[in-house]
Amino acid sequence: MSVLVAISGRDCSKIMTALATKLPDVKISQWPDCDNLEDVEFVLAWLAPADMWAQLPNLKVVSSFGAGIDSIDLNLLPDNVVVTRIVDENLAHDMAEYVLTHILAHKLRLKDYVIKQQQRQWLPKRAYSHNHVVILGFGELGQSCAKRLLANNFTVSAFSQSPKNIAEVNCIHQASELPSLLAQADYLVCLLPLTTQTKGFINRNLLMQLPSHAVLINVARGQHVVADDLLWALDNQIIRGATLDVFAQEPLAAEHPFWHHSAVTMTPHCAALSDLETVTQQIANNVQRMKTGLKLNNQVDRTKGY
Repeated sequence: MSVLVAISGRDCSKIMTALATKLPDVKISQWPDCDNLEDVEFVLAWLAPADMWAQLPNLKVVSSFGAGIDSIDLNLLPDNVVVTRIVDENLAHDMAEYVLTHILAHKLRLKDYVIKQQQRQWLPKRAYSHNHVVILGFGELGQSCAKRLLANNFTVSAFSQSPKNIAEVNCIHQASELPSLLAQADYLVCLLPLTTQTKGFINRNLLMQLPSHAVLINVARGQHVVADDLLWALDNQIIRGATLDVFAQEPLAAEHPFWHHSAVTMTPHCAALSDLETVTQQIANNVQRMKTGLKLNNQVDRTKGY
């Protein structure tokens, strides 16, 4: 058997070296430089070419290179292929730190002061009193963010697709309950998994349900947000601002309005970056488990997409 690395837009040399060290008895290849595709049973993938999958007749396992699996078109995989993802405890810590930092930055008007500094304006103002954070998507990352926010005296509510019960967090899972929650949101944090149901979830209709002082923080996937609707909401003061770490096209096109919009804070998909050692160790562990017939770690429910 062999392992195939199919990751687009990244130098994979360090990944290849780390996997080869951890799996000395397994052939590690990189797409498209693979001698025998019939030997491939395990693929580490991120934005792999669509025509690749049909060329792997003995594929058994596909692992996403990241925490999400939206870069893999599950419809192109046979039903018997197991899909897994990376689970990195450091990701949850980093994400919680990022979300708290940007909420505090909005609360304390830091972007306003940067602009005023450039204009040599001395105009002090009190911090905003708004304190209610609503989290969309309440898995491992969302719960880590909630704990950090609670420790910093924020009120936290969360919307998820399955029931959750977390101390001090107002948890809902019925779509019918969401409008009343949105109306109370001072900060809306998107951590939804990207599925057909959540693509374009943050659109004009949803944004109009938020208070005019609300701030959007999107750290999930760019496709969750309808960009034109967000620009409309910002330009018309429907909401106050947005922090965006993810975009439908990455890198973001140089001419995109987000770059120079005064109400937008942008970061280059850096809120939580996977550690190479953690990723390759989890892949190596699952390759060994596959070889010995054990259940793989961090399996994805393909019917849900996460």
